[in-house]
Amino acid sequence: MKAIEVVGLTKYYGSFLAVDNVSFEVRKGEIFGFLGPNGAGKTTTVRTITGVLRPNSGEIRVLGYDMLDEREKIKARERTGIVPEMANPYVDLTAMQNLRLMGELYGMGRGEIEKRSVELLKLFDLYEKRNMKVRAFSKGMRQRLILAMAMISDPELLILDEPTSGLDVISARLIKDVIREEKRKGKTIFMTTHNMIDANELCERIGIIRKGRLIAIDTPEKLKQLVRGSVSVEVSFEPMKLETSSISSAIRVELMGDKARVFTNDPDATVKELVYYAERKGLRIVSLRTLSPSLEDVFIKLVGEKND
Repeated sequence: MKAIEVVGLTKYYGSFLAVDNVSFEVRKGEIFGFLGPNGAGKTTTVRTITGVLRPNSGEIRVLGYDMLDEREKIKARERTGIVPEMANPYVDLTAMQNLRLMGELYGMGRGEIEKRSVELLKLFDLYEKRNMKVRAFSKGMRQRLILAMAMISDPELLILDEPTSGLDVISARLIKDVIREEKRKGKTIFMTTHNMIDANELCERIGIIRKGRLIAIDTPEKLKQLVRGSVSVEVSFEPMKLETSSISSAIRVELMGDKARVFTNDPDATVKELVYYAERKGLRIVSLRTLSPSLEDVFIKLVGEKND
């Protein structure tokens, strides 16, 4: 069974076309990333998938349930945990009270709520703060609590909108570890993100949306194969000097602090040229390595092409 099936999704705001005939599926048990620049239609797509917005046309099924049917939508939501954009817990309640409230909304029994709340507070390193009002929590603590609240009913599917946005390294890592563990348990995770490193680390497949249209969907490694001329050689000299015109195999050169990144279609030739350049100029090579295209390279190229 597919966890999410979207066919021909179209959504207008007045005369503005926000999502244009988008179709994709999310397989059960995978982590699927949904990427796009601001205003591309990501949030509108998420809101239609979760049933907050009704599309003008198209079909949406979540865990086999028709999201355009009100009774089936309720059944799908009972098995789904959602962290929407700009979500916030109730700041005048404690962490434990927020979890209890969410458990009650899901119709869980009191004993089950208490047991699950303690498990999640410990998992997200919030147990010692369980009786503290959320108003005193940092952004990272609030985001961890929001994800815990979404997981209170042990849902089959998690839909996460920017789960690590703006977080400190420790909070972001903890959330990523939890996402990986949920996937290991067989859960499905659909996540939007602007963080290309997170997407590359976590997602088995990625969809990229631009101006309301899905322009690419595949595994991160296969998407990287779409980008030609983005293989690069990163070099650091001491002292750091590089006359870019001296490297004939370079497509372009980016200077980054004490390093230079030389983009090329022939990395072997570029490495040889850089070594020869260092010898001629009397420079010491501090570091030299070949880099494959990154997901960020793919994103910039695909989004840029569609923007031309």
